[in-house]
Amino acid sequence: MLTTLTPLDWKRRAVKYYPQKTAVIDEEKQFTYKEFGDRTDRLSIALHEAGISKGDHVAVMLPNTHYMLECFYGICQLGAAMVPLNYRLKAEDLEYIIHHSDAKMLIVDAEFSGPIEEIADNLSLEQIVAVSVPAHDTTLNAVDYEGFIEHIPDDAVLPEVEIDENQLMTLNYTSGTTSNPKGVMLTHRSNYLNAANFMYHLGLSHDDVYLHTLPMFHANGWGGVWAITAAGGTHVCLRKVDPPHILDLFEERQISLLCGAPTVINMLVNEPKANETNINSKPRMATAGAPPAAALIHKAQEILGLNMIHVYGLTETSPFILYCEWKKAFDSKSDDDQATIKARQGIELAFNGETKVVHPDGEEVSWDGEVLGEIITRGNVVMEGYYKDSEKTAAAIKDGWFYTGDLAVTHPDGYVEIRDRAKDLIISGGENISSTEVEGALYKHPGVMEAAVISIPHEKWGEVPKAIIVLNPDISVTEEEIIAHCRSKLAHFKAPKAVEFVDSLPKTATGKLQKFRLREMHWEGSKKVN
Repeated sequence: MLTTLTPLDWKRRAVKYYPQKTAVIDEEKQFTYKEFGDRTDRLSIALHEAGISKGDHVAVMLPNTHYMLECFYGICQLGAAMVPLNYRLKAEDLEYIIHHSDAKMLIVDAEFSGPIEEIADNLSLEQIVAVSVPAHDTTLNAVDYEGFIEHIPDDAVLPEVEIDENQLMTLNYTSGTTSNPKGVMLTHRSNYLNAANFMYHLGLSHDDVYLHTLPMFHANGWGGVWAITAAGGTHVCLRKVDPPHILDLFEERQISLLCGAPTVINMLVNEPKANETNINSKPRMATAGAPPAAALIHKAQEILGLNMIHVYGLTETSPFILYCEWKKAFDSKSDDDQATIKARQGIELAFNGETKVVHPDGEEVSWDGEVLGEIITRGNVVMEGYYKDSEKTAAAIKDGWFYTGDLAVTHPDGYVEIRDRAKDLIISGGENISSTEVEGALYKHPGVMEAAVISIPHEKWGEVPKAIIVLNPDISVTEEEIIAHCRSKLAHFKAPKAVEFVDSLPKTATGKLQKFRLREMHWEGSKKVN
């Protein structure tokens, strides 16, 4: 008899075989798999008593804590769907998402309850549960999380729920830049198969100690919330990204695996403490969210000894659809060449389905590393669609293929390499300029800590590239020196025509650059803003 593909079954397995193994470390608190399983079951029963049942939606706004992990399992094993919220969103965005998602209940961390307090009177939630945090009181009329679950007796039995693998498991909202956020519908099956990719392609094992640097609300921690449990590994929670603390945890907890956007890598390699830290655990680190510069990967491996693994995907694909498979033949290449290869998005993962780069007519591009096309994908991990938005779903999924909006080439060995987002490509005098290629050149300059390249209007060429740079401390560089550096690395027409030095770059909660905010200053009143 066939059984349902759901990552929830991995919690059952972990409790069965690893009951006394440490499952979760959250600062001073630790829980075995037996204890973690008991807490999630108590949460499920408490939710059921509060009226949550199969098909209901529960919104959760928590940082990377054991409470957030408990919610993924406790909510979903009721057959309800979890709606992870980005706690950095503005109150009006949160109000829209809570209403649009049809959430009946909200579980929120007291530290991030401020925006919820602003909109509480406008919400039609049946109940709010708050995680108490020292020094962060909330004025919400909320039930305390621990009090919510502690009254459940030890012999209480979970309600029997029949789960279909194709039913909604999580409703993950994308960041709205030009319109309201979209609700991505991910099923038990898509979450399961994405987590299987996470396990296999990131080399996950029972002895791994995983540091949750990546927000769990972002595409369910890329599947890490499920995969670590499946392997019986240890979850190490991290309330916020703090580079010195992360470097300490590498040694204190013997971290062997973590995930993060290139921005997090950049923060780690530029942390002064990095040059003084001897990281014996040699962690593997998966990166995605934006195309990482080869120079940044080289620094991460050289300075921190990280074994970098490049993956690629989108919230709409659960998220993994490509990874840069490392072959033994690459070991003999120079460090620079290895970093260049690792900067590619790579090839299909084992369990996700088919991915290719195509022309506008749908024909696959030549495998020559030159011809530009759009990445499209179909298969097991693609979303069911956007919640309550058939129009946007139809625009994104055509003839069974999901269109990513990412422009890429395919190399002769089949490895895909993103050249740009369609909206970030710069077309200057009819020539295509990849903003990520220019950023890659900028990162090779020792003075550049962070860089973003955008298009700005130009009377003759239509648009030209501009570099916006955060410099390394105590290094002085001029605009002319930056432009000359880029002209030495790139065709001259690709080099920035202007350079601006800033203290910081706008980013999302997961570390993605928000180039549209940079473009707004230059394109206001013109066609190209987003």
